[in-house]
Amino acid sequence: MNPLRLIHSEHKKGMSRLIQMDMRLQRHEGTSRRNANKQCGKNARSRSTRNLRVIVCAALVLLLQGSIPAVHADDLDQQISAYREKLAEYQSARAAYEEQAAPYWAAIAEKRRRRIAKQHDGDRPTAADYVLAQPPLYRGPPRPLNPEKPQGEFEYVPVVADFLEQAQEQFGFTPDRPANNVDYARAYAKVALAAGLTPEQCVKIYAFESGGSGGYAVQAGLEFDRPGARAITTALGYNQLLATNSIELLAEVGDRILASLKAKALDAGGPQRERLESKIAILKKMIAFSRSVPDRWAAHTRLAGTAKGLAIHALNLDIDIGPLLQVHKLLTSVTYASRKGYAPPLTAAELEMMNLTGDGNGFDMVTMPADLRKKVPTSNFFQRGGYERNPVAIRNNTVAALLAATEAKMEEEAQLPGAKALAAAFTNAK
Repeated sequence: MNPLRLIHSEHKKGMSRLIQMDMRLQRHEGTSRRNANKQCGKNARSRSTRNLRVIVCAALVLLLQGSIPAVHADDLDQQISAYREKLAEYQSARAAYEEQAAPYWAAIAEKRRRRIAKQHDGDRPTAADYVLAQPPLYRGPPRPLNPEKPQGEFEYVPVVADFLEQAQEQFGFTPDRPANNVDYARAYAKVALAAGLTPEQCVKIYAFESGGSGGYAVQAGLEFDRPGARAITTALGYNQLLATNSIELLAEVGDRILASLKAKALDAGGPQRERLESKIAILKKMIAFSRSVPDRWAAHTRLAGTAKGLAIHALNLDIDIGPLLQVHKLLTSVTYASRKGYAPPLTAAELEMMNLTGDGNGFDMVTMPADLRKKVPTSNFFQRGGYERNPVAIRNNTVAALLAATEAKMEEEAQLPGAKALAAAFTNAK
């Protein structure tokens, strides 16, 4: 992904999702963290030799230790002293910034509450319902690193291998994975067209979300096979569903997904029907689990972090269920706009805004008059933390500029091999 992908601060309903656009940080299919540890054919002599080497190395370390600590301690004292000076400078600069930022973001929150109330009553927001000034930007020194704390440690993010493992352990489920990306693309195109989505919407959003080359199992942060690559979120597949999205979709539209699977089973025969019926039984259990909490994003996020939540995310890898989940992620936004009385077809960029920022925020931008789009800062659609960590939203700091940047990125990445292959799948599915 590019830095525009910073919107995936896991909030479908939008305000806490950082707009990930310039970005789409690198992702590719996650692989297992396990390594085979068994080595056969080693004789007693080789094991003894290795053990001797370990003992010798340990002895050398002990001999050297006497001369190291004093030098290290002096160096650490100097680092701590420098750190405290820099920390004081940082804190002073942040305090000055906070005097400007706090009132601004309080006004953003108040205006947002006012817009939501007006929209609930069926009224359209006007320019007076937005903060029209650009937010203050912090230009002081960065927060210094504490030399007494280890650096470079990251919280582990589950990957495809984890989803598959938990699916088997928690539900006895193993996804029927396609033989290749082409087969999955064909299945996705068929489901998308039947749902009323357009090839342009699907191909451009796929290109934007996956970088234009990702496969059906592409995960955020692992788009490319490069040293040190790591997953940055659980975002998975063509439309980068988070584990929370998978839970939410089963909770909200699980019955529709079940109906589609049952219809497919009725048309099948023999072993294929038995396979689908078994899958339906497992899916029912997953839906029940997803509905075991209130239909709220925070509650779904908590479920997504459990073993069963990770197991449910593996549904995206299944050739029968995965395309349904990926399509419904977009379809919910189309349905939302239609329910609000919006008749024109959503452009790919407009649909992506709803996909990334949440339906309410995205629809607000979609229905905004063109002249107002040029005036309204993007900060109106973010939580403060999301905006301050989002260079794309800062650089493209009006609604018009952000939509244009999204469209331009989509056009560029739609020319890449993966996007062209998906477009071909749509052509063949018509």
